[in-house]
Amino acid sequence: MTAPNRPLNDAEYERLGSILARSERAMNTEMLDGFFAALICSPDMVPPSEYLRLIWGGDHMGGEKGWRDEAEMQEFFDLIMRHWNSIARPLSSGDVFVPFLLEGDDGVARGNDWASGFTRGMGLRREAWSQLFDDKDHAGSLVPILALAHEHDPDPSMRPYKESIGAERREQLIVGAAAGVTRIYRYFVARRTPVTVREELGTRIRSSRKVGRNEPCPCRSGKKFKKCCGAVTLH
Repeated sequence: MTAPNRPLNDAEYERLGSILARSERAMNTEMLDGFFAALICSPDMVPPSEYLRLIWGGDHMGGEKGWRDEAEMQEFFDLIMRHWNSIARPLSSGDVFVPFLLEGDDGVARGNDWASGFTRGMGLRREAWSQLFDDKDHAGSLVPILALAHEHDPDPSMRPYKESIGAERREQLIVGAAAGVTRIYRYFVARRTPVTVREELGTRIRSSRKVGRNEPCPCRSGKKFKKCCGAVTLH
C-alpha cells in the first residue's frame, strides 16, 4: 500500500474521480475536497460511519453497481485516506491550504462544487457550527465560501450577487475561501477534542485490509464488515 502521507498524483485523482462517477449522485473530487475540509475543521468529529455513504449521495458504497472486488474497495479507501491527509497536513502545520478545484471546459475553475461540499460537511454538525456563524468577529471567514456555494442557488434571494461573478471577483472569492478554511480550522481547534487524522480516518480505513468478513466493520457502523463496507458486488 502507498504511504498514507503521500499526496495523490494526477493519475490517482483521475482514478478517484472515475470511481466516484459510477454513481450519478456521488460527489466529484472537487466537492469531496470541500467536504473533507469542513469535516477536518469541524468542532465535533464526524465518524466515517456517518459520512462515507454521503460521498456516494446515499448510494451503496462503491456506487450504484458496488465494488468490482475487494482490491478496488481498498484502493478507494487508500485514495481518500491520502487525500484527507493532504488536506489535514497544511491546516495542522500552518502551511498554506490550497483547495482542489476542477476546471470547466473553458479552463475556468469556478469553485462552486468545492464550496457546496464544504457546506454539506458543515451541515452534519449544524448546531456546533452555529457558534462561528454567531461570532461577529470571526464569521467573515465563511462569507466567500457561502458566496460560492450559493452563486447559482435556485432561490434568487440566496444568491450573493445579482450580476454574474466576474473573473477577478471569483479569484478573490476562491483565495478568500482558502484563507477562510485556515482561519476556521484555527478557530475551532481549541474548541474541539484533539483527535489526529490517523484516529479519525487513517487507522479505521487502513485496518480494513486485515479485518475478517465476520468482524465489526472498521468504519464503526456497528455492522459486520461483510454487511457494510465489505459488501462486495461483482460485475
